[in-house]
Amino acid sequence: MRSIYALVFAALLPTVALAEAATPAFGPVAAADVVFDDQLYVKRPIVVFADSPNDPNYIRQMELLAREYDQLAERDVILVTDTDPAARTEWRLKLRPRGFSLVIMDKDLRPVVRKPLPWDVREITHAIDKMPLRRTEILEQNPAGR
Repeated sequence: MRSIYALVFAALLPTVALAEAATPAFGPVAAADVVFDDQLYVKRPIVVFADSPNDPNYIRQMELLAREYDQLAERDVILVTDTDPAARTEWRLKLRPRGFSLVIMDKDLRPVVRKPLPWDVREITHAIDKMPLRRTEILEQNPAGR
């Protein structure tokens, strides 16, 4: 009987590995590579703007975010970065940042929080969890009384 279990487990192992390989890893995406309107009700954008990738606030923010990517992925976040003001991406044109800026948006692409300084993931996730659409998602995943 144990050999049958081992055989079934061995047969299913490659499909599990393929499923894991098909899931893209969470990480920052350049603003030029993300279409603003394609994120509507799909992802919750967190946009990190800076005038240069060498901006100390930008570097600190990216370090803080990298510590807990799993918390952000759990909340359907897409992390968009824009460090080139000359490129004039649609993210820059719509959100109009000045220097370093952290913008947390809801799935309806409405900016909810704008910060001029880096924020910890704990503060970001707390702000996201207060958003009406996120609260609805939480209730759908974990309805009261179950």
